[in-house]
Parts: sequence; structure tokens; C-alpha cells
Amino acid sequence: MFITLEGPEGSGKTSQIPAIAAFLRDAGYEVVVTREPGGTAVGDQIRDVLMNLENVTIVPRTEILLFLAARAQHVESLIRPALEEGKVVLCDRFGDSTLAYQGYGHATDLDTLRSLLNYSTGGLTPDLTLLLDVPVQDGMARKKDNAAEWNRLDAYTIAFHERVRKGYLALAANEPERWLVIDATKDKDEVQEAMRKAIMDRLKKQ
Repeated sequence: MFITLEGPEGSGKTSQIPAIAAFLRDAGYEVVVTREPGGTAVGDQIRDVLMNLENVTIVPRTEILLFLAARAQHVESLIRPALEEGKVVLCDRFGDSTLAYQGYGHATDLDTLRSLLNYSTGGLTPDLTLLLDVPVQDGMARKKDNAAEWNRLDAYTIAFHERVRKGYLALAANEPERWLVIDATKDKDEVQEAMRKAIMDRLKKQ
């Protein structure tokens, strides 16, 4: 089963993943935890380029292609083989991030992006996507509290991040059978419990 976590900056999804993975392993599942961009040696090198605050000259088209290149390597080298082995894959961001950030955030044509996404993933889509939703101002405040994680995308304008959040909510509304929106302003234990319930409910249907 392929599970992805999405959300605007500061939603807390990354910090929730270790506990989710431990919970699933305790329940008897083999779990692979990964992230985007990254997940492979090639992907991590691309991530360094994308996230580097010094690379302010990167234009949206370049940004899109770099994300897609990392994703193509990720799918073929790690995600698809793990799924074929019957493992549960937990991925911190996937293709929906491209639609939210580069599509809604940069106002890139969504149909063009979907075509490119389909090519880069070989048609792979998640079985379940959890959207940890948080107001932009709250999320950015969390990020600024952890300056070590501040990167080039974080530094985009508040208006950009507002478009990203609205994009995520639109994506979730358009595909409710795959998405579940979780209020990430709640206590982290409440958020964790909601994530566990959503995942177990879906696993029982597999």
C-alpha cells in the first residue's frame, strides 16, 4: 500500500512519520519510509539543489523538471520495488506537492503538470493521501522557529504559500476517495491518532 503525506509548510507531517511507521511495524507490516525530493542518492543530490537558499535564480520550469527527475528515480529505484514486495510505503510528499506548489503556487497549467507527473511516475498514484492542513501563518511561524530547516521554497511569499494551501484543499475536495484532510492545528497526539485510524481503515479494505 502506498501512503503519502502532504501539507503546507509547518504542517508537522515530517515529525509524525516515525511514530506512524513504528505503529504499523508493531501491527505486523513491513514499512518503507521515504521522502521527496530525495529517497535515493540521485534524488538527494537534486534535493540539495532545489532547497539551497543560494539558488534564487531557479525559475519555475527548472524547479518543476528537477522535482520530476528526482521523482522518476525515486519511483523506479525505491517505491515501486517496495510495493511489488508487498510493503507499506510511507512517503513524505509525492506528486500532489508538484500540483500544489508548482501548479497552484506558481500558476502553472495543471493539465500540463498532470501529463508530466504521469510520465515521471509511470502512472503510479497513492492509495491514500493524508493532508495535514494548517493555516499558512501558523505553519510558517512553526518553520521559522526551526531555522535549521528553512529552505528556498520556504522563502517564497506568503501569497505563494496561501495559493499552495488552497490548491491542496482543492485537490482533496476533487478526489475524496483518496484524500483525507486532518486538522494539523490540533495536539500532535490527536493528529497522530487520526492518521493511524485513517491508515488502518484503508489497510483493512486492501
